[in-house]
Amino acid sequence: MQNCSSLSTVESGYLDSEKFDDDGRVKRTGTWKSATAHIITAVIGSGVLSLAWCFAQLGWIAGTITLVLFSVITMFNSLLLSDCYRSPDPVIGTRNYTYMDAVKSNLGTLQYKLCGIAQYGVLTGIAIGYTITTSISMAAIKRSNCFHKRGHKADCHVHNNSFMLIFAIIQIILSQVPNFHKLSPLSIVAAVMSFMYSLIGIGLSIAKIIGEGIGKTTLTGIPITKDFTSMEKMWKTFSALGDVAFAYSFCFILIEIQDTLKSSPPENKQMKKATAIGIMASTVFYLLCGVLGYAAFGNEAPGNFLTGFGFYDPFWLVDLANICIVVHLLGAYQVLAQPIFGFVESWSKEKWPQNKLISKEFSLWGIDINMLRFVWRTSYVIVMTIIAMIFPFFNDFVGLLGAGTFWPLSVYFPIEMYISQAKIRKYSFTWIWMQILSLACLSVSLVAAVGSTRGLVTSVQSFKPFQSVS
Repeated sequence: MQNCSSLSTVESGYLDSEKFDDDGRVKRTGTWKSATAHIITAVIGSGVLSLAWCFAQLGWIAGTITLVLFSVITMFNSLLLSDCYRSPDPVIGTRNYTYMDAVKSNLGTLQYKLCGIAQYGVLTGIAIGYTITTSISMAAIKRSNCFHKRGHKADCHVHNNSFMLIFAIIQIILSQVPNFHKLSPLSIVAAVMSFMYSLIGIGLSIAKIIGEGIGKTTLTGIPITKDFTSMEKMWKTFSALGDVAFAYSFCFILIEIQDTLKSSPPENKQMKKATAIGIMASTVFYLLCGVLGYAAFGNEAPGNFLTGFGFYDPFWLVDLANICIVVHLLGAYQVLAQPIFGFVESWSKEKWPQNKLISKEFSLWGIDINMLRFVWRTSYVIVMTIIAMIFPFFNDFVGLLGAGTFWPLSVYFPIEMYISQAKIRKYSFTWIWMQILSLACLSVSLVAAVGSTRGLVTSVQSFKPFQSVS
């Protein structure tokens, strides 16, 4: 009888291990391929659209060096961060489910709170930025068709606010997806879309170069003239640095992506592979978009090279590119919103565990609905949309987000966590050069923030309500 009982227990334990991971949660099924899709979805976002403009501000030499440097720094810090998913050991340690959990495990409560302010501030900012970008692309489709019918000189202004409302309604529906683990199909579609519109932009740039020749470019970007002072050149350069930083921002959701991976092979090994492939693929596309976009438009490169109407024809291809941007950002918005959704919902469940409105799920037309999830996520999308309507400025907003994201979340916390977990001795050679890297990146973030803030203030002062912004 004892033998039968023991056998039953073993079988039960075996079955449980088939369904649940070592932390008691439902078994994770993600692979390095799905993680790569999440990374590409997060990295190749609206930032790619401003790279031709960045090259116009920085020029051939500084533009290329800046892109490569940001790529190397982002990859290095992402590899460090991959080892912090489990603590204290990167392979068999306790799981950290979120970026903030990793900070708390490695750096303590104070740093955890500072990280929360930085991470969730940036995530809400990106939600606003994606709302702006998507509405601009939706409006660009309508404008493109107008230009096709009425000529390139026609007055085809379109107000963006109605498109922001459409985007918000779709996001309210998509936001009911419970968590990251259900988003893999959406991320794969979004990643494909990001490749498509990047390729279309590259193709249109090549066609423009073949048809009209290379635009007027310089080694140092837009030259200083009486109409473009050295001070204005400096501010634009700083803002461009912020745009490039934003283009590489994804570290703040790396741990959340890593938490979708199955435990064999080890998560850090899979994540490092996904990170290397994702960032290298993104950098190739970024260089192509930046270099070819700058070559096509020269120093007159628009802030958004698919909606600034440097390209008019073929109009259907411009429309397709903007449709791809819209579909991509529908998915990217969700990938970046899930950490803040999860944080508020987990905190609420811990605070009021007996409240049925918070814990109970009910089915509506075959869809699982939770009242907390529905009310909170709907409210979040609405507030982000209202703010986007107030500040619909693409380049300056993107630059400010990049400046705010880059140093604290992509450099400082990954380096400090790795130093703590790897027990790197203070004032050792490794510790010193990591601190130098961190300080150098802080300097870049500060000047980018100043430049983007100045640009945003100038845009607000000159903005006329209800005009179209592209």
